[in-house]
Amino acid sequence: MHDRLVTVFGGSGFVGRYVVKHLVARGVRVRVAVRRPDQALFLKPMGAVGQIVTMQANLRVPTSVAAAVAGADAVVNMVGILYERGHQSFDAVQAQGAETVAAAAVRAGVARLVQVSAIGADPLSPARYARSKAAGEAAVRGLVPGAAIVRPSVVFGPEDQFLNRFASLARLSPVLPLIGGGKTRFQPVYAGDVAAAIVRILERPETAGQTFELGGPRILTFADLLRFVLNETGRKRLLLPMPVSLGLLQAFFCERLPVPPLTRDQVHLLQRDNVANPQAPGLAALGILPTALEAIAPTYLLRFRRGGAAIIPRLG
Repeated sequence: MHDRLVTVFGGSGFVGRYVVKHLVARGVRVRVAVRRPDQALFLKPMGAVGQIVTMQANLRVPTSVAAAVAGADAVVNMVGILYERGHQSFDAVQAQGAETVAAAAVRAGVARLVQVSAIGADPLSPARYARSKAAGEAAVRGLVPGAAIVRPSVVFGPEDQFLNRFASLARLSPVLPLIGGGKTRFQPVYAGDVAAAIVRILERPETAGQTFELGGPRILTFADLLRFVLNETGRKRLLLPMPVSLGLLQAFFCERLPVPPLTRDQVHLLQRDNVANPQAPGLAALGILPTALEAIAPTYLLRFRRGGAAIIPRLG
């Protein structure tokens, strides 16, 4: 892959920055396509002079997407949202946006395409997030049969919006809700492992057309994860089982906040397990040993302790 050009849509995002780091380490030139290029400038020191270029692209604007893929040898689409605001709807970003990227890749003659989706992508899911992810996968495969699809479970790392969110909530609230009893199962996977998987998929022609489901070494319930957060932050909070109906009501009011800590769609997601299919290729198929939650999360959850300061691990 040395000296090839890879366009990464969403390269300044949580997992995207890890992908950029892994690519430049292999001598790849990276074009980071984002809505706000000024917010991606922090990536440039990761590579040599000129190795990382940022450019403006919006998945809702096909001409900008076409410009971003022009001349690229491979494309990675990592754009996703956790909640909807204005024109940034699940369908516009994760379904139609994925289709726009795939169509642009076809027209530009791009050889490799990786579409980052999520475990739980399902056209019959009760959650709009999961339905839009499934629609994006279908659109990409319809246009680019050889595209590789990557479905991670919940991703953890210093910048994550899962463990950090509940650690923040525990700092403010004496009670943490266990929606649906907290029995939903997750297989947390490290952001650096997801990035390593994406880069290896790009390097291996035999991965074309495959769907990878990425999970970490342990399966934990939602209740297990909240207990882990409380233990690492040194806080004692009541874990209160909450029926889904009450969770939906709570989320309704949370959605009025600028950055909602919980949405009704996320409550629907909590009704289904988020665990990798053992029959699908995963990290092991790519020769990657999954990183344990306990090896990374404590280093950044430390800042939520009273008087604590996080030791942020380097992007891996």
